[in-house]
Amino acid sequence: MQIQEVSRPSWLKTKKRIGRGGKRGTYSGKGNKGQKARSGGSIPPGFEGQDTTLVQRSPKIRGFVSPNLPNIEISLDVLEKHFKSGDKVTPLVLKEKKIIKLSKRSRARKVARVKILANGKITKKLIIEGCFVSKSAREAIEKAGGNIGEGGKNKEEKHEVKNTKLS
Repeated sequence: MQIQEVSRPSWLKTKKRIGRGGKRGTYSGKGNKGQKARSGGSIPPGFEGQDTTLVQRSPKIRGFVSPNLPNIEISLDVLEKHFKSGDKVTPLVLKEKKIIKLSKRSRARKVARVKILANGKITKKLIIEGCFVSKSAREAIEKAGGNIGEGGKNKEEKHEVKNTKLS
């Protein structure tokens, strides 16, 4: 190996500056004339000449989607059928047992808002957490010996509590 055969490592090589004369010839690899042959002559991305751009041709998403999720309603009959006495009832357990199915909007949160309604009868002692419960369903569950955790309060009850604190 001789000194003229030694080359710089690739990360040390200088970038070739074109369009300033030198070994690349008259046009320096930019072709003849035109917008892209000029200095500063760049075309914005998405530009398609006189045609309407792809972004403008694509359909627009219209309408409004509320960030508030609708409640998934479950009756007491369903809880009576699928749970044993002393079981814990949460939205995740309901999802695992495939009692509830998440809607497209609630999939992002992985958990749905569940409300238990007093349709039917219940005789088992269930522990309910993270679900909204109607007043009559609450009475039926407590009468059967079950209890409702912290997440089982209705929004109306929360508003009533807030209003009494303010006055």
